[in-house]
Amino acid sequence: MRVARLVTTLLLTAHGSADSRSPANTQAIAGHLRRVAPEFDVRVAFCEHNTPNLSTALRGAHDDVIVAPFLLAGAYHAHTDIPALIAEAGARVRQAAVLGEDERLLQVMRQRLGELGVSRFDAGLGVLVVAVGSSCPDANARTARVAERLTRGTRWAAAEVGFVTGPAASLDSAAEHLYARGATRLVVAPWFLAHGRITDRVAGFAAGHNLAMAEPLGAHRLVAATVLDRVEDLLASRPAVA
Repeated sequence: MRVARLVTTLLLTAHGSADSRSPANTQAIAGHLRRVAPEFDVRVAFCEHNTPNLSTALRGAHDDVIVAPFLLAGAYHAHTDIPALIAEAGARVRQAAVLGEDERLLQVMRQRLGELGVSRFDAGLGVLVVAVGSSCPDANARTARVAERLTRGTRWAAAEVGFVTGPAASLDSAAEHLYARGATRLVVAPWFLAHGRITDRVAGFAAGHNLAMAEPLGAHRLVAATVLDRVEDLLASRPAVA
């Protein structure tokens, strides 16, 4: 007789967006995960705007559940919004860490810049990494590390993070700093998982300053690998909780 085993449901949980490109990207990453990690029952949920809402999705899950935040920064949505939705559902669940400033994501961003024709040997290049700002200074400080790490192994003049939202919004000043640090031309690197309304604002900024803009990280296999790594870290370190 075949012995039944507990299936782990992996709920890839994104913020959600009124722009259809963003949830479509989340679904594409979920597809990657299903192909490379068939041991998980991979589903998608959202904090707002799209369905299923995380709280609703958790009510329908009867097995062991891991919520994997499809978020770059450990700010409000990871520390407040998602835990509140989990508590509302009263589910048996573990929450993995956010993706953070993982080297694989930096590799994807370098690839996106390469698709613009950017050379790592361009000593006059300044890279304006554009990210969502947070009311949490620690989250902004962690995101700011992306710039220095992105330049490793290159001859670029400089890279700097500019925030497009939040109290630290600073795209114009970040661009000025890059020129002051020796850059003779700039490119925009959106530190976003997908296109959406905010990246459209970034594109408007880039067009207004006659700057080339790379694609966001998108549905790249290394993005999916980073999600899976966060899940595996959780499984290795924390027992299930009721």
